[in-house]
Amino acid sequence: MNSRKKIPMRKCVASQELRPKKDLIRIVRSKEGEVSIDLTGKKSGRGAYLARSKESILLAQKKNILSRHLEVAIDDSLYDELLQLVETEKDSTS
Repeated sequence: MNSRKKIPMRKCVASQELRPKKDLIRIVRSKEGEVSIDLTGKKSGRGAYLARSKESILLAQKKNILSRHLEVAIDDSLYDELLQLVETEKDSTS
């Protein structure tokens, strides 16, 4: 019998695409209302997933998608941090 490991899928809040969880970035709002990037995927709190692409991050920023999903105001510095994270990943794979 062939036993393949199930790959957890999550939906990008910006592009609405279903992707493997490891291909997405999780953004978390803690109970205190603090928003942070969760690279481990294990922090407690309300989470939203974004694709690891510049386009998805900019779309989320333009349409204020993260603040609606996490129900808290999102500072522009978080988007800058996300863009920097995506750029460094792109540089390391090239």
